[in-house]
Amino acid sequence: MLAELGIDTYTFVLLLLALFMALSFEFVNGFHDTANAVATVIYTHALKPYQAVIWSGTWNLIGVLVSTGAVAFGIIALLPVELVLNVGSGAGFAMVFALLLSAIIWNVGTWYLGLPASSSHTLIGSIVGVGLMNSYLSPDSAFGDGVNWGKVADTGKALLFSPIIGFVLAALVLMLMKALVKMPALFESPKGDTPPPWPVRALLVLTCTGVSFAHGSNDGQKGMGLIMLILIGIAPVAFALDLGAGADTLQRIEASASSIQATLAPAGSALPDEDAARKSLTQFLKKKQADAGTVPALAQINSDLIASLQGLKSLADVQPDKRRDLRMQLYLVTETLNSLAKAGKLPAGLDSSAVGKYTGDLKKTTTFIPAWVKVAVAIALGLGTMIGWKRIVVTVGEKIGKAHLTYGQGASAELVAFATIEAADMLGLPVSTTHILSSGIAGTMVANKSGVQGDTIRNVLLAWVLTLPVCVLLGAGTFAAGLFVVFRVLGMH
Repeated sequence: MLAELGIDTYTFVLLLLALFMALSFEFVNGFHDTANAVATVIYTHALKPYQAVIWSGTWNLIGVLVSTGAVAFGIIALLPVELVLNVGSGAGFAMVFALLLSAIIWNVGTWYLGLPASSSHTLIGSIVGVGLMNSYLSPDSAFGDGVNWGKVADTGKALLFSPIIGFVLAALVLMLMKALVKMPALFESPKGDTPPPWPVRALLVLTCTGVSFAHGSNDGQKGMGLIMLILIGIAPVAFALDLGAGADTLQRIEASASSIQATLAPAGSALPDEDAARKSLTQFLKKKQADAGTVPALAQINSDLIASLQGLKSLADVQPDKRRDLRMQLYLVTETLNSLAKAGKLPAGLDSSAVGKYTGDLKKTTTFIPAWVKVAVAIALGLGTMIGWKRIVVTVGEKIGKAHLTYGQGASAELVAFATIEAADMLGLPVSTTHILSSGIAGTMVANKSGVQGDTIRNVLLAWVLTLPVCVLLGAGTFAAGLFVVFRVLGMH
């Protein structure tokens, strides 16, 4: 097995440790986000706790299995480009472990206090912290270089506006429900351990199913993205490329690459050598500032890509020791063309739709997620929910509003959470199930004129506000400590 992975025993142990930490992150994520998915059905006694957890876990698994991977690789796009390109280096290892350790520390702490904090905010804060520390320690970088601020801004907007959407829409849905549904039992609070009437019970189970599915298809992808980063860095022979990509895909890529190459480098153009081209494109992707050398560098790497693919019938035919280099070529060409297109700076003569099809085909060869990774993440989420659901369920059911949660409020908040998460998933944006559902519950309390508990809302908001800055500091600190261990203690480079 080690020969197939192209690693030795020491590296295999390192791989297992990294995968264990990544799955631990998803396990802790189950404390927070998945627990929110089962909060209403458990609190309202629509399902017994073990039934709710198994049911939610099943739909999380289905959500993970059918996910596109867009969110997973959207998370990777937030990372410093030089660390993504060299994730198998000592600095790359330090990055991965720093992200996981800082995210786990904050998630466990807020779960212990029963606060529904966001695993999405936690992970993104850690990524920004790693990027800032990486730029601070790099002699040729200004502070903040390498952090994908455009992607961070897009993600930040999604995380900021989704709770507001959850609050407003959940309140509106509850008011609409009251106007249209003439069933008094729907708007009552649970009585003892008695389950609700079967129509209400069916509605709550349905909305729990939707949130669980949406959570798996969005939040589950964050862990998948980290696991793929680990696999690509530590075992590139097996995971740097989608070895199942066949001749049809490669033929399309070769045809598009040759057509685009003719525009990038007309006959007689002077091109830099490969090392200089890689450095030029890496700097462009860090700073998003094109210069006179950007297009010639792109032409050189695109030419290398054409040569690497020539005569291949499948990516499995690529020599094992060449797979990491081929992945780097694919990544640099894809990201550079996409960045130039987004900035409206494609070279004259290049058709944006043709470029889009080309980069789309290139991405398919690198942005893949094996089925076993999806299953492992889903199991970790389910196990975390089974062990840690109770603290979050009590907070959601009893501590947000001054009155206990009614059946209709729970259904309204979960319906809105499902719709919001699914919309974000289609756009490839990571959002927080925790924030959307908690704010939705608060919105229904206001719409129901039940009022909210000031102490709980203050504590939850404090956790939300502190998550990003604290995790930035945690990510930066653990990355710096990781670099010291990797370079000074383990002697890696």
